[in-house]
Amino acid sequence: MNPLLQRLGLNSLRSRLMLLVALAITPIAIMTVLGGIREREAAIRASQENLQRLTGLAAANEAQSLERARQILVDLVSVPDLLGPTERCNALLGDVLDRNEGYVNFGLIRLDGNVSCSAVPLLHPVNLGDRRHFRRAIAERRFIAGDYVFGRVIRKHTINLTYPVTDRSGKVVAVVFSAMDLAGLDTFVNDINLPLGSILETADSGGVIISRRPDPERWFGKKLSTTLLGAMRDPSLRPVVLRGEDGVERLHAFARVGGPSLSEYTVTIGVPVETITAAAREAQLMSLLGLGVTTLLALLAAWLAGDILIVQRVRKLMETARRIAAGELEARTGIGHGNEEIGRLAGALDEMAATLQAKEAARSQAERELRAADQRKDEFLAMLAHELRNPLAPISTGAHLLKLLHSDNAQITQTCAIIARQVEHMTSLVDDLLDVSRVTRGLVSLSTGVLDLRKVVDDAAEQIRPLVTTRRHKVVLDLPPAPVRVKGDHKRLVQVVANLLGNATKYTPEGGHIELRLAEEGDGYVLTVADDGIGMEAALVGRVFDLFTQAERTPDRSQGGLGLGLALVRSLVELHGGSVSASSPGLGKGSTFTVRLPRFEQELESPVAEAVRHAATAQAPLRVLVVDDNLDAAHTLNLFLAAAGHRVEIAYNALDAIEMAKVFAPQVCLLDIGLPDLDGNELARRLRAIPQTRGATLIAATGYGRQQDRDAAHDAGFDHYMVKPVNTVQLSELLAAAGAT
Repeated sequence: MNPLLQRLGLNSLRSRLMLLVALAITPIAIMTVLGGIREREAAIRASQENLQRLTGLAAANEAQSLERARQILVDLVSVPDLLGPTERCNALLGDVLDRNEGYVNFGLIRLDGNVSCSAVPLLHPVNLGDRRHFRRAIAERRFIAGDYVFGRVIRKHTINLTYPVTDRSGKVVAVVFSAMDLAGLDTFVNDINLPLGSILETADSGGVIISRRPDPERWFGKKLSTTLLGAMRDPSLRPVVLRGEDGVERLHAFARVGGPSLSEYTVTIGVPVETITAAAREAQLMSLLGLGVTTLLALLAAWLAGDILIVQRVRKLMETARRIAAGELEARTGIGHGNEEIGRLAGALDEMAATLQAKEAARSQAERELRAADQRKDEFLAMLAHELRNPLAPISTGAHLLKLLHSDNAQITQTCAIIARQVEHMTSLVDDLLDVSRVTRGLVSLSTGVLDLRKVVDDAAEQIRPLVTTRRHKVVLDLPPAPVRVKGDHKRLVQVVANLLGNATKYTPEGGHIELRLAEEGDGYVLTVADDGIGMEAALVGRVFDLFTQAERTPDRSQGGLGLGLALVRSLVELHGGSVSASSPGLGKGSTFTVRLPRFEQELESPVAEAVRHAATAQAPLRVLVVDDNLDAAHTLNLFLAAAGHRVEIAYNALDAIEMAKVFAPQVCLLDIGLPDLDGNELARRLRAIPQTRGATLIAATGYGRQQDRDAAHDAGFDHYMVKPVNTVQLSELLAAAGAT
């Protein structure tokens, strides 16, 4: 199967037929989507011109209000009372303020920056020498529309409009100003209708908002976003689409308020792109809906046609193949064997099933006969071994009796020793025969436990020592110093090692060398038994663990056997989850047998048990106050601490804990942070404030684990911070440290 189709989940003929339909419709879908994108872009382009006109209208309205303010200031400069006595100047400015709406103050600023007269009474001297618009009016000798200020006298959001006052020689002697209320400035654009979600903003030269719709009061004096301010300062003032701080994409147009001689203000109107493209989006949605319906009908047709013409017939073929694979060789497809492809495939499948049915019948008959013969062999071996053991007991007993009765007769004593050795050898052969019989019939059960393989090797070496001594072999045991833990049956593993050592002694000439090495390798242990005996041919290495397989007998090999030992070794090792292998460089070059057993990962002591053991090492019992509104958590902690020998009191809220601490005087306080009345941090502060717990060890035990929570607990006076579930080993160490102080 094509890997790409498999990754796409197209594993059926019907799904691939539907894929073809989908591929045919894809170009239409792409053209529909592209058409919608073009319509959206066209709608935005069409809206730019109208939006630019609206923005220019808003800027013109605001410029008109500034021009009117400029004219008022020009008229004021020509009135002599402006530079007259303060009372007459104040009266003049007050009259002007009363006659003009949208202004909150008029005033006169001397060259030193002091306000000499004002329409609004001054409660204390005011100096505006630091105002940029004041300095610009003097320097540039013209009308200046200043940036946003929050009035020092009238305490409102304003813009200050200034005009220089000159004497007859043309020298600037003062600056007259008007403070325009920004709420009043905003009224000049109220006649501009904007779609829902649109915004209209006017910003001064520094990008500070001086007019806004909607919700102007909340925005006065705030700075525009960086992206909007950058677009506003672009000399081209071209419309752009920007995402606002509220996450809405808007099309923004920009216009300057008057010329450079009037102001440095800029107006922007932003209309939601979603509103602009609503009609185009609706048209595209209808197109996509029509395309979706068409696609659905086409796919449905492909699904139904594919199901009737292809899928149902292929499903019959698959079901028949599954039944044949499951062993129902009599299964047939039931599809007519026509000339079309699926019919021919059905005919081939039915023919294959018939052939397999005939072969399976012959194979089953041969398997039954073989199984019957194998069972008879196993039963014979088991019975033979059982019957052979019966006479061994009286022979052995008789030999020992003769030895006792004729201990002074050297010949009889020697004969009895020979009989005993041969009975022992015969018993070993019978035991092997019985074990092999049990293993082959699946009757062996292991009594497993955690063992040290070094002890297994020692016991096996002790068992085989008489034979080693008799043949004067030199045996070297290379064992690791640390315990080698495996899980298994001690008796059976001793039998495995003893059989390997016994096999080495049988096939190694007198005075030869045998080495047993035990080492760690990967995730298990490797036990190797190597000798310098007669070795094996390559053909024998491959079947040395089969039943009744033996190397060629040689004149110097006095020990016999039935060829059962290594077969028994393999069976027992596999029962322990391991493996065994053999190797030999060749005849006369010795042999090596390797056993691999999995390592036993010793179960660690449970955290609670280990914690209790650690807690028991504390230098002295402590008075511990546990505060937690979770009853189960509190009582579990109580049981743990009590098991460690500490005296424990429990409180379920902070106020009860404070009262209890005054009486109990705990040395250690375990406090939850999330308590129902006071939080744990406040409780820690209060405990530090009372004499009974001022020097106690405070430990936070909480579900909060953030760094700021840890910092807050440290600031509240906690000595230690533990996140639930509490590590009881760590808690025991903290208690031990507290008891040692």
